[in-house]
Amino acid sequence: ANIDQISGGRLSLNVVSSWWKGEATRFGIPFDAHDDRYARTSDWLKVVDGCWNESRFTHAGPYYNVTETIVEPKPLRRPRPTIYAGGESEAARALISTQCDAYVMHGDPVDRIAGRVTDMRNRRDALNEARAQRGESELPPMQFGMAAYAIVRDIEAEARAELKRITNVREGSPQYHSYQDWVKHTELETTLALEEYAVSNRGLRPGFVGTPDLVAERIDAYARAGVDLLLLQSSPQLEEMDRFAETVMPLVQTSPTDVGALISA
Repeated sequence: ANIDQISGGRLSLNVVSSWWKGEATRFGIPFDAHDDRYARTSDWLKVVDGCWNESRFTHAGPYYNVTETIVEPKPLRRPRPTIYAGGESEAARALISTQCDAYVMHGDPVDRIAGRVTDMRNRRDALNEARAQRGESELPPMQFGMAAYAIVRDIEAEARAELKRITNVREGSPQYHSYQDWVKHTELETTLALEEYAVSNRGLRPGFVGTPDLVAERIDAYARAGVDLLLLQSSPQLEEMDRFAETVMPLVQTSPTDVGALISA
């Protein structure tokens, strides 16, 4: 709440339902079965939302109990800062469509992303129909973010050479066991390739690799599919983001007002 006040209402919160068992146990965080982790997140979000909106908040849930909790000052953005969450399982989608404001996705081809956007919009519409029947106010339309890795070069062959360099991965590489641990405890819709160990969140699948014109064209396609926010990765981050801003952003057909919201590092 204080960060939201200091930043003039620019805070967004991405909630992750504990995907790495080793990390969770090192910090004393219960690592429940897959669907139970989302049930815990649901209970936690009820506490956060209540503290952000009520002067004194009391809650007795299956995982968390608080009595007359006070959070002051409240967040500047009302009714609350944007809450993002991700996940491809039924448990994840049910939680996000019900209690979150935005769905953040791993990178994937545009048709698969469009299908997820449609599914989550339909879930939110059905929820609002039920709320209307009970005389409750509607929830706002969902927003959509996607992870992507960008390699931009003036010559296509140079971009492809960089892609080949960063995906030269073999089993036994440093920290590869952590990658395997993550895959073991998730419920993904698709099988991951070995090369995807090099770039997190399936960031290579959107295909933002090539000339500025090609990458801008790909961004426009995802914007038409419903993506509001790109969580861009690149390396080295500063130099590559400068290149991206100078060469790609002027070519994106999305309106200038929307470009800043669409692209974030």
